[in-house]
Amino acid sequence: MTPHRLPNINALLHIPHLRVQNANAISGPHSWGHPGPTAFTGLMTALRRKLGPELDLDMVGVGIINHHYQAQTNGDYVQRFNLSRNPLNKDGSTAAIVEEGRIHLELSLVFGLALGNTLSGASQAELDQLATRIQQTLHTLRVAGGSILPGRSRLQPRLKHLPESTDERQDQFRQLRRWLMPGYALLARDDLLPAPAQPGEATNDQRLDAWLDQCRLNHYPVADEQGQVSWQHSRQQGQGWIVPLPVGYGALTPLYVPGSVAHCRDETTPVRFVESLYSLGEWLSPHRLTDYRQLLWYPSHDASSGVYRCHNDYHLTRATEPAILGELA
Repeated sequence: MTPHRLPNINALLHIPHLRVQNANAISGPHSWGHPGPTAFTGLMTALRRKLGPELDLDMVGVGIINHHYQAQTNGDYVQRFNLSRNPLNKDGSTAAIVEEGRIHLELSLVFGLALGNTLSGASQAELDQLATRIQQTLHTLRVAGGSILPGRSRLQPRLKHLPESTDERQDQFRQLRRWLMPGYALLARDDLLPAPAQPGEATNDQRLDAWLDQCRLNHYPVADEQGQVSWQHSRQQGQGWIVPLPVGYGALTPLYVPGSVAHCRDETTPVRFVESLYSLGEWLSPHRLTDYRQLLWYPSHDASSGVYRCHNDYHLTRATEPAILGELA
């Protein structure tokens, strides 16, 4: 697969403390919980279309920072979604129960922007007005299917040019990190999985086992020198908050012309069937990040293979080598 890097940006937009009600908590068939990065790259695309092509900017990447969440579940060890039977059917009868996972969120978003020639020379007052306009437009959209409510924070949206100097960029990012705390940033950890098999090598079984180990909690017996057996689990302290993460989709069928597939929601757009692509992610406190590139997610699309995938450059900018999970599994 061709390595990807974050495209060039020249500004950062910080939208502080969005409250999202009833966001979708099932972003793939093998995991549930926080919405995946595709929900936010999709939000970024919808926001750019809503702002209109006349606005001289492009949205390149989005950083996801969670301050608080409340999953709509009940139960102790086994969690069950709080399900409802609404809206009513056309005849007034109650609808059948369809499993629907929901979660309340409090988020901050950081957008990486590529400003055009007009906005590149704009004053800070003009950028502040633009940030307020983008925030107001964002409130007209949905985040992962959830409704956006007014936030409780006194922080205002901030749009800043990226300085040319590396030292000034680091100072700017250190200031941004303070506004993102307390919270946890969602980052890609593709590097924790063993390298994919090359043509002629063995299968990707070890890669799949390493990923499955992060989807469950394995308990195994360990005997000491006296023969006393104790039970340990597979997630030891110090390994970080690693989670299975849907990062995109791959095409299963060719692209069908609009209206040729029955029961589609939109009959004016080409459609195809896809399956989710999975990798690993990590929740990390923003004070452990050193560069804005570690924070931003950006999408790529390969039309020939039908793959849409989200990327994050955290592992490319780390100073230390990762511990491959497949070697420990």
